[in-house]
Amino acid sequence: MENFNINRRNFLKGASATLAISMFGLNGLDIINPTKPYRVGLIGSGWYGKNDLFRLIQVVPVEVVALCDVDKNMLSEAANLVSQRQNSRKVPLMYSDYRNMLAEQELDIVLIGSPDHWHALQTIEALKAGAHVYVQKPISVDVMEGEAMLTAARKYRKVVQVGTQRKSTPHLVEAKQNIVDAGLLGKVAHAEICCYYHMRANGYPAIQTVPDFLDYEAWTGPAPLRPYDGIPHTRWWRTFMEYSNGIMGDMCIHMLDTVRWMLDLGWPKKISSTGGIYVQKRW
Repeated sequence: MENFNINRRNFLKGASATLAISMFGLNGLDIINPTKPYRVGLIGSGWYGKNDLFRLIQVVPVEVVALCDVDKNMLSEAANLVSQRQNSRKVPLMYSDYRNMLAEQELDIVLIGSPDHWHALQTIEALKAGAHVYVQKPISVDVMEGEAMLTAARKYRKVVQVGTQRKSTPHLVEAKQNIVDAGLLGKVAHAEICCYYHMRANGYPAIQTVPDFLDYEAWTGPAPLRPYDGIPHTRWWRTFMEYSNGIMGDMCIHMLDTVRWMLDLGWPKKISSTGGIYVQKRW
């Protein structure tokens, strides 16, 4: 990596801080000691988006200049929190439409914390606008969208990092380098992962009236419009194929990606699936 001026040992003490290493080092940017703070925008100011943004503020000189969310209450809360955390104490500009934000602001970095069904469109538009992108996992709802995002990153010569976990975890990095890559395990012929949790612990929520502070149609965007049942605020949207891939796209993606990375695996040669609904059958 070019111009990669950083004390790796100190930086790796916070595993999530390696966001900045892999995201920008490949593009020759001095992310730790820039000549001026990088201009940052966030699309999707919910719990996950704010976590990513606040960690970036902690480890890299940035100025958060704009936030975007279709929920006015969530957006206002996030803007106030950002002003308390960034050095300038400035309140970021607030947008309800990410396209307006990208058109009006010259951003170096865009973080995307929106639901999965928005990832591809928002990533590609941010790249076209000249920004590097950090997008939450999974990269997209299907392989074709992921390929389109990769093509755009190469076309616009920008870096895109996807928030899959564990590849920046120090003890796993050490295990890969000193055990797996060193051949101490021999030839690995079989690997298993396990991931499960209840995504509908309380059953289906009731149909509700869309609150006036939420643009539900904008939240739905390219997906089919479902009756409103509080989905954006409960994260139950992950159980619906219109928006996500269930537990596979939520948590299993981290486990599967870790195995592929640890064992240097490429594309699978064969995929099969069996099973059914074994629990929570009353729903």
